[in-house]
Amino acid sequence: MPFKDFTKVGHPRTLISAFLYFTIHCMIWVLMGALGVFIAGELDLTGSQTSLIVAIPILTGSLLRIPVGILADQFGAKKTGAVLQILVLLPLLGGWLVADSFASVIAVGLLLGFAGAGFTVAIPMVSRWYPPEHQGLANGIVGAGNLGAALAALIAPWLAEVVGWRHVFGLAILPVLLTLAMSHWLAKESPNRPVPKRWSESLKILQESDCWWFNLFYAITFGGFVGLASFLVIFFHDQYGLSRVMAGNMAALCVLAGILFRPVGGYLADRMGGVQLLSIIFGAIGVLTAGAGLLPPLPVVTVLLFLAMAAMGLGNGALFQVIPQRFRSEIGVATGVVGAMGGIGGFFQVMLLGLLKDLTGSYGTGLLLFALAALAAVVALQALRPGWQASWLQPALLAKQASGSPRYKE
Repeated sequence: MPFKDFTKVGHPRTLISAFLYFTIHCMIWVLMGALGVFIAGELDLTGSQTSLIVAIPILTGSLLRIPVGILADQFGAKKTGAVLQILVLLPLLGGWLVADSFASVIAVGLLLGFAGAGFTVAIPMVSRWYPPEHQGLANGIVGAGNLGAALAALIAPWLAEVVGWRHVFGLAILPVLLTLAMSHWLAKESPNRPVPKRWSESLKILQESDCWWFNLFYAITFGGFVGLASFLVIFFHDQYGLSRVMAGNMAALCVLAGILFRPVGGYLADRMGGVQLLSIIFGAIGVLTAGAGLLPPLPVVTVLLFLAMAAMGLGNGALFQVIPQRFRSEIGVATGVVGAMGGIGGFFQVMLLGLLKDLTGSYGTGLLLFALAALAAVVALQALRPGWQASWLQPALLAKQASGSPRYKE
C-alpha cells in the first residue's frame, strides 16, 4: 500500500481538521493531571484525593463518548464537534475563575469530560472518507492528536510556575476558540454518512461479544496510555523526587512515544494485519510495564515507560484498523463505546495507582497489576483469532479489492 495511494483518496482538509481538533481536546482532557501536583500542594490533598481529581475527567469523558458517538452518527460529526467545543469552554472558565476547593476542582474535572468525548467526533469524521485498506493510517493520524497530552505535560507545569495553575485554565480557552474556527473552515462531512438510527438500534452493538472484547483490549492500550499520560507528572514527582517542571518534561517525553507510534501502528496493521500485530504489542506492554513496576533507577524506568507508551500507541493505532472492519456501518457508536471503555480503563488505572500508593508507599504494585492484564490479553487474542478469521477478518480482506472511497470536493 504505497503512501501515494493514500494521498489520492479521502479528504485531506478534514483529516487535518480532525487531527487538530483531537489534539486540543486531548490537551484539555488531561490538563488536571498536568496541574495535579500544583493543585494537590495548594489544597493539601492526599494521594487518593489527587488521583481522584486526575481520574474524574477520564471517567466522565469516557462515559460521554457513547452518546456523543451516537449523536455524531445522527447529526454529523462536524456539527456534533462544534457543540462539544463550546461545552469545553465551561470547565476552563470554572477552573480559571471559581476553583478554590477540593469540591470545586472535582466539579471542574467532571466538566472536563466534554473534552475527552472529542475522540468520538474526530474518528467518524475521517473514517467515512477512507476505504478499508487506508483505515489504519487515516485513523492513526487522527489518533496522533494524543500529542495534546504531551503538550499539556510539557507546557502546563511551566505556565503554572509563572502565572499560577488557575490562569492555565484561562489560557487554554484560546486554542479551543482557534480550533473551533479552523474546524468550521476545514472539515467536511463525508457523503458516506449512514442513515441515522434510533438510539435503541445504535446500542444493539452492545449485544455483540466482539464489541466487548474490543472494549477490554482498548482499556489496556488506550486506558494505559491516557492513565499514565495523566499520572506520570505525579509519578515522577512523588516516586523519584523530581521538580514539578522536570517531572512534566519527563512525562511529556514518555507520552510523546505513544503519540508518535499511533499512526505507525495503524500503518503496520494495514500491512500485516491488526490482530497479529496486537498479539505482539500486548506482550511487549506486559513485559515493559512489569519492568517499570519494579521501580528501577530513574534512567531505566524512563526508558521502560517510554517504550511501554510507544507500544500502547502502536496498539491504539492497530485496534482502530480492526474495529472499522468489524463495525463499518456503526463506526460512530462503535468508536463511542470502545473509546468509553478505553477511557474507563484509564480511570481505574489512575485510581489504582493512587490507592496502592497510599497503602504500600509506592506505585510499583499498580504497574505490576497492569502488566498482568496486558499479558492476559495476549492469551485472549490467540483464542479469538480463528473465529474472527472465519467470520469477518477474511471477508474484509477480500473486500479491499472492490472497495471505493469518495474523493474530496471543495
